[in-house]
Amino acid sequence: METLSWGEILLRLAIQFTPVWIALALTFALSIAFKRRLGLYGKLFDNWIGMIGFGIVMFWVYTAVFAGLFDWIATHDPLSTASGMKNKVPGTPLRGAGDGDYPYYLLGGDTLARDVFSRMVQGAWVVIRIAPLATLFAFMAGITLGLPAGYFGGRLDTALSFLANLILAFPVILLFYLLVTPEMVASGIPSYMAVVLFLLPILFIVVMINARFHTQPTRRNLLVAGTLLILGWLYLSLVSDAGTPVNILPATLDLFDIPGGILVVFVSVVFVNAPTVFRITRGLALDLRTRDYVAAAQTRGEGPWYIMLWEILPNARGPLFVDFCLRIGYTTILLGTLGFFGLGLPSDSPDWGTTINQGRKLLSIYPHPAIVPAFALLSLVLGLNLLADGLREESLKD
Repeated sequence: METLSWGEILLRLAIQFTPVWIALALTFALSIAFKRRLGLYGKLFDNWIGMIGFGIVMFWVYTAVFAGLFDWIATHDPLSTASGMKNKVPGTPLRGAGDGDYPYYLLGGDTLARDVFSRMVQGAWVVIRIAPLATLFAFMAGITLGLPAGYFGGRLDTALSFLANLILAFPVILLFYLLVTPEMVASGIPSYMAVVLFLLPILFIVVMINARFHTQPTRRNLLVAGTLLILGWLYLSLVSDAGTPVNILPATLDLFDIPGGILVVFVSVVFVNAPTVFRITRGLALDLRTRDYVAAAQTRGEGPWYIMLWEILPNARGPLFVDFCLRIGYTTILLGTLGFFGLGLPSDSPDWGTTINQGRKLLSIYPHPAIVPAFALLSLVLGLNLLADGLREESLKD
């Protein structure tokens, strides 16, 4: 077999992404059809910049899901090597391909003769598993502390602001490096941090339910009990890790088998981002607590947590959504930086930062092993920034 031309490579790549194109088409069709019922998300489809950003982001989300969960996109095992495929150019036929093997390395081979295309799509699964969820946890932690600081003010605001400023005083990259170093991991500090930080989302959800249904005690108690049971089990499964100081659940009850490196990176993202979210939420609460609808809720006799969570927070959603999208992009860059320097994630991980680092050694001769994951990282961050711009423009119209 001869090496594929770029036209043939692009055609075969498009075919490999068929599940992604179908999912994107369905997502856009349903979203546009029902956009008037979907609030701020629906308004996003009146904004071309937001739609383009949303399309790029969802392309990588669907790629991650279909590659990581269903193995529908990758053409080869991202960790396996093939004889004679070291640093081969895109479109090179696979030597000794069997009946069940894909016959080409569509985007070439890397320095260890692994398929660059398969490592790229599997790298998306690494990013999508960590960046959005860790950012969501950071937002829950920051909002849980930022709302009362801005609403009540006084000593509570002073104490929480001091702690946030203390963390923010460290350079972000340096703090991130410190948290994921092997010596820090061996000390067990990240595990103890997970115990504390992962309690805040549970507190956030329970307080929100209690504030919303405080006039219906029977319903409130059932919802709170069910939430504590489910989230408590998830929490214990998340923080419990064999071989660390925090080993709470037996293996039969532990729902997750999260590699230690990923958990440490996850905790580090939450710890680094939560203080910034705290400051944003605090500033919004300081502004919105003086609005007329807050005074009306106080006149009705609503409690402070109801006012914070069901009056102030919904009216702060625009800036928070924008920052959420931007912060996922920052987290993606941080993950790439950590992988590039070999920190946090395993050395054979297909994440984009690790792949770029391994491909840079022969960049002047074989650029494709580094350029492909670099373009993937760039496009995802660009999509998140465009999505944030679209959300910002639409939220200002509310």
